[in-house]
Amino acid sequence: MTRLSVNINKIATIRNARGGNNPDVVKVALDCERFGADGITVHPRPDERHIRRKDVYDLKKVLTTEFNIEGYPAPDFIELVCKIKPAQVTLVPDSPDQITSNHGWDTLNNQSFLTDVVSEFKSNGIRASVFVDADPLMVELAAKAGADRVELYTEPYATNYVELDPETAVKPFVIAARKARECGLGLNAGHDLSLINLKFLKEQIPWLDEVSIGHALVCDALYLGLEKTITEYKNCIK
Repeated sequence: MTRLSVNINKIATIRNARGGNNPDVVKVALDCERFGADGITVHPRPDERHIRRKDVYDLKKVLTTEFNIEGYPAPDFIELVCKIKPAQVTLVPDSPDQITSNHGWDTLNNQSFLTDVVSEFKSNGIRASVFVDADPLMVELAAKAGADRVELYTEPYATNYVELDPETAVKPFVIAARKARECGLGLNAGHDLSLINLKFLKEQIPWLDEVSIGHALVCDALYLGLEKTITEYKNCIK
């Protein structure tokens, strides 16, 4: 079964635009769970421009599905994650001022660093996933660093799905996914996945463990409503 983890960063962005607590990030997360989401993802950045550290603590108290915290493993992030002890941490190579994730780790040149970081999280009982491009070597070296899973950065797939064709778009991701399975890694995917392209990705890589989706899902919810949107995304990955 492929699980749907809803990234609620965009909800926090809307809240922060006006101050106060509307929309309520915790309530939305609980609604996502109630409507069928299998997990909640947050990405607390150093400037707290969307998810805040307080949100992470508040969510931990009430979530009943898998909690996934993603971010760059700076010392303060490592400290936060080890205190919260989510089910999963997803390591991304983002600089503090990046608008959003736009590439995976170079697991060759960051091998030693990732090995140390992954080891620390795993020693705290936290599943470690490394965000990578659809490159078999990067996948293999993530396994060498001790990762439990990799998350494939799927923006190129989403772009080429529309600009080229679905078969061309998905081919490198299938190759990378096979390498992950060969290395004994779990497999996640995320970034620009949507109701347009998700079903085809799942059909081509049926062993996907998890997809993490935020931006497109929140946009769709403006038209369809949150409950129907989550149902539609779940239907894509059945």
